[in-house]
Amino acid sequence: MPQSLADKVVIITGASSGIGEAFARQLALHGCKLTLAARSSDKLEALAAELATEALVAPADMTVPADIKKMVDLTQERFGRIDVMCANAGIYVPGDFADGDIEELIRMLKINIGAVLRCAHLVIPQMKAQGTGDIIVTSSISGFIDIQWEPIYSASKHAVQTFAHTVRGQLAGAGIRLMSLAPGQVANQLWGFHDAADIARVSAGDRSHLTSEDCAEALVYMLSQPRRVTIRDLVILPQNQVNV
Repeated sequence: MPQSLADKVVIITGASSGIGEAFARQLALHGCKLTLAARSSDKLEALAAELATEALVAPADMTVPADIKKMVDLTQERFGRIDVMCANAGIYVPGDFADGDIEELIRMLKINIGAVLRCAHLVIPQMKAQGTGDIIVTSSISGFIDIQWEPIYSASKHAVQTFAHTVRGQLAGAGIRLMSLAPGQVANQLWGFHDAADIARVSAGDRSHLTSEDCAEALVYMLSQPRRVTIRDLVILPQNQVNV
């Protein structure tokens, strides 16, 4: 039987758009208390005002360790606990490695890997003290296959998968679940979808991409499983990509 998510305290990084925003909207419907984190405070404030739940806005740059720590500290001060850390923030830089901007590629690694590690490392002590907690990382199908046109992005997601697979076992005895969502291509800003009409077309039945809402529903499904159940990796793909 699915467990209730009501009153769960959830931190979502990358909450100002895409999967993070869609996940926040879904969790608000389930009665969760939220910490919304991203660089854009204006977008976070607008989202928090729309949600029918208690939402803490915590502007944070995921390349700045002090920002990540402040996000966690503010959540603990406001709500007294942290039930779920959704390390969702990420950026996408494709292209030929030799011709790429090395600083931009290293920044991607700091966000896609470094921020995930920091987020998890900061909440694990609190979750151990509680005897329960969930850490969810937003990975990618790129974490399972080597994609030539996005070598460093793919490498970052392979690293996220290895982290999840190894640390999961270390946390099992503490009652902490570590799970990863690995979507295929998603029609959101990360993949270059900035026009609402394009996103609406995908939502209306285009099978080449997932929607952010598809991913958010998958995340809710993962969290809703009984505590005895850990979803190791949940891979979701658009119908036209199922042969990867």
